[in-house]
Amino acid sequence: MEEESSPFINSAEMDRGNMYEGKNMALFEEEMDSNPMVSSLLNKLANYTNLTQGVVEHEADEDSKRKEVKVPRMGTFIGVYLPCLQNILGVILFLRLTWIVGTAGVLESFIIVFMCCACTMLTAISMSAIATNGVVPAGGSYYMISRSLGPEFGGAVGLCFYLGTTFAGAMYILGTIEILLTYISPSAAIFKAEEVGEETEAMLNNMRVYGTCIIILMAVVVFVGVKYVNKLALVFLACVILSIIAIYAGVIKTAFDPPDFPICLLGNRTLSKRNFDVCAKFTESNNETKTTSLWRLFCDSSLLNATCDDYFTLNNVTEIQGIPGIMSGVLTDNLWSTYSEKGSIVEKKHQPSVAGSEETKLGGLPYVFTDIMTYFTMLVGIYFPSVTGRYNYFFVSEDVREFFVKPKVWISLTEITRDIFLQKFGEAVNGNLVVGTLAWPSPWVIVIGSFFSTCGAGLQSLTGAPRLLQAIARDGIVPFIQVFGHGKANGEPTWALLLTAGICEIGILIASLDSVAPILSMFFLMCYMFVNLACAVQTLLRTPNWRPRFKFYHWTLSFLGMSLCLALMFICSWYYALIAMLIAGCIYKYIEYRGAEKEWGDGIRGLSLNAARYALLRVEDGPPHTKNWRPQLLVLLNLDSEQLVKHPRLLSFTSQLKAGKGLTIVGSVLQGIYLDKCSETQKAEENVKALMGVEKTKGFCQIVVSPNFRDGISYLIQSAGLGGMKHNTVLMAWPQSWKQTENRFSWKNFVDTVRETTAAQQALLVAKNIDLFPTNQERFTEGNIDVWWIVHDGGMLMLLPFLLRQHKVWRKCKMRIFTVAQMDDNSIQMKKDLQMFLYHLRLNAEVEVVEMLENDISAFTYEKTLMMEQRSQMLKQMQLSKNEREREAQLIHDRNTASHSSPAVKASVAAALPEKVQMTWTKEKFVAEKHKTKDSNVSGFKDIFNMKPNQSNVRRMHTAVKLNGVVLNKSQHAQLVLLNMPGPPKNRKGDENYMEFLEVLTEGLDRVLLVRGSGREVITIYS
Repeated sequence: MEEESSPFINSAEMDRGNMYEGKNMALFEEEMDSNPMVSSLLNKLANYTNLTQGVVEHEADEDSKRKEVKVPRMGTFIGVYLPCLQNILGVILFLRLTWIVGTAGVLESFIIVFMCCACTMLTAISMSAIATNGVVPAGGSYYMISRSLGPEFGGAVGLCFYLGTTFAGAMYILGTIEILLTYISPSAAIFKAEEVGEETEAMLNNMRVYGTCIIILMAVVVFVGVKYVNKLALVFLACVILSIIAIYAGVIKTAFDPPDFPICLLGNRTLSKRNFDVCAKFTESNNETKTTSLWRLFCDSSLLNATCDDYFTLNNVTEIQGIPGIMSGVLTDNLWSTYSEKGSIVEKKHQPSVAGSEETKLGGLPYVFTDIMTYFTMLVGIYFPSVTGRYNYFFVSEDVREFFVKPKVWISLTEITRDIFLQKFGEAVNGNLVVGTLAWPSPWVIVIGSFFSTCGAGLQSLTGAPRLLQAIARDGIVPFIQVFGHGKANGEPTWALLLTAGICEIGILIASLDSVAPILSMFFLMCYMFVNLACAVQTLLRTPNWRPRFKFYHWTLSFLGMSLCLALMFICSWYYALIAMLIAGCIYKYIEYRGAEKEWGDGIRGLSLNAARYALLRVEDGPPHTKNWRPQLLVLLNLDSEQLVKHPRLLSFTSQLKAGKGLTIVGSVLQGIYLDKCSETQKAEENVKALMGVEKTKGFCQIVVSPNFRDGISYLIQSAGLGGMKHNTVLMAWPQSWKQTENRFSWKNFVDTVRETTAAQQALLVAKNIDLFPTNQERFTEGNIDVWWIVHDGGMLMLLPFLLRQHKVWRKCKMRIFTVAQMDDNSIQMKKDLQMFLYHLRLNAEVEVVEMLENDISAFTYEKTLMMEQRSQMLKQMQLSKNEREREAQLIHDRNTASHSSPAVKASVAAALPEKVQMTWTKEKFVAEKHKTKDSNVSGFKDIFNMKPNQSNVRRMHTAVKLNGVVLNKSQHAQLVLLNMPGPPKNRKGDENYMEFLEVLTEGLDRVLLVRGSGREVITIYS
């Protein structure tokens, strides 16, 4: 159907209409920029990719960049399943699981495995709930925790998890070197032990040298590209699977045909067969008795009459089968634990032994010694990293089935004699890998498989850790690591890889697998704990966005998992746990102090809102008890035409008075209509909040738009605050230019504000000469804070100096209290009573009673009062003539409007016009009217100069002049003067005189704080 052309349609409008042609959405076309079509939204969701988003919130602005750059992606099998298997079937399984079972026994080993697997199982349930509650971009655990618990927790735990993953890479590399130098090629060692007892130190140095070389090689492979890591991962996994199959095949074979695998014992002590071949003291050959290599290790010569070790002489050398088979009852012998001290000899229970001399030196003898002290909690810390592999499974799958390969393996291993298990490096089995003794057809299958497994796990750690750091850096919550968010053109995290390799080198320099494993256990457990906490918090808060597709979770399971993680942290190593928590706490506080503020709808924010709501409902909507009273401030600021704060020192004084305690609401009023002032309101709020940050004023900002400035102030006084958290004190600056009627904050507004605070039963603080008040950076090294206590106001004058002196600016100032005695008062008794009152109030202050004698009113006072009243009368006359001119102009405007209006409107306007107004002007009438106005003004001014002052005003001026003289005499050089602020007159006609009284009262003083109490006690002598 052709479009109908029309001359009434604008061509620009037609072009705009063509944009939405066929969409039938013309009604919404003006909002299409901010509210896109549903079809556009769904298209974006369909093209979603889970690449790292960076600092752009919620995948908003990155679509074009993603289309330009093709980043290598890893699929479910290669990116998830393989890393899990390589971590689980890795270094701990091949190198330490047999030793753990031999040391802890079958029952305690089962407890260790059960605790660790239960911890990760519960964490996997929590992860599945969080991961299915929306799309999880790159960053994995960091993304889940940060979006659930906030940027502070997310950043702290994310960096800890990054450190754990990095140290895991170091652990896998150390495992690789241990397999290489101990079981594959011992001759490749660079450092060799020259003396007995130096084997351990030489091994550590070899670990450091080879470890550094391997980490450089792995970093180069990762830098070249992820696709090479993926190709190598398939080869590594094939070796691992062959190793597991070989172990199970060996278990089945040994059940029916136990192999000949002898272990040499001297008494009940296990001997290392590295330095001898025959397990006997001597041999018979051709009717001749010859000593063996073992004899020469314990004796000083090869002769039969040589001097030998006492224990060697008293005990026989025997051989037992290391793998007796399942039916031999060895499982019963292996049920219980055998923990030992470092350097103790591995002994077999129930084997006959005769104790030798205690003075015998064991060094240099071919015994099998324990290299570290063993206990249950230490074994938990070493074993736990082997269950962390399943943690990667949440990235793509909702299925939380556990990998129970390891329990099956170690249960099958319990048929081996404990003496083999207790040997970490296989000394009693010719230096062979202990778990390899079970393998079929050859132990080399296990050795090669474990070597490639640890290599692959190390590569996976070096691949995953930099991406995690890149995700944290691109979020921008930790400023000092933002440089690590950059990388190559295809998104590979180059700088993060360099940092990861550097941190990994620290673990390599430690060089001990048993020392590195507990470190990464702490970081992993902390991460798991907060994942469980995130799930529990989200479930308990019942936020509308919490709708996970995975339904088999409950907050009790998450809480149990969190408790188990915390318990395991302290079970593994209490001091490592405290160090990890300290690191996380420091990162948390750093992000809180320096990090960029993020609003991710996290659970902690929701928890804070719930806690705030609960606390507000519990706070009584009424005045607090006197002991809990503190000034909850409403600070009234003036803004200039650029929406900048006129008196920043008012916020400085606020922070000095409050010190971050209690409620502070900073308010201001913009004159106009809200619809027209939206942008200005936002700008004003930003300026005020920025200044609050600079002045360290902790509180809330509230900008009100009102047609009338006076009404806006009233709205703030009435409505600021919420529930029981409302202000009880108003702080404002003295209007310096109150005598100028053009000033919007004129004396009229000021006096009405004073009246409204009184009506609202709120205290009022007025800072005069506010621009002379100190900033937060200034420090008064001496001086006084003088309090002039004229009338009792509930104790505000006593409390305010105490609060000010808590701040560094006023801390060294002394507090002085002056009170005024009349003719009939006993000054000495007043001073004693005041000192006793201050003692009960626990306030340290000097006390002085000032006597004001009655005397005649001075000519100066009389003249001052007369000038004040004359000025007020002149202002009234000027205001009256101004109002008349404005009214005449308005009447002319109305008449002109009516002349162009309908008859009905003309009639209404005519009816509204006064009859005495003559709108037809002649020259004679105009001159007469002009002289008439001039004569009336002249007569009015003559009356002003002939008037006499009101006696009531004379008395008030007399008090102000006298009191000002006394205050100047005592407190002219004080750092701050606090004065009782008298209330405004009940008769509103004297408002301008009230301002003059206050001006005279404070004349000559630099910094004055006028205080008007709320009418209730705010300080008490009782505890």
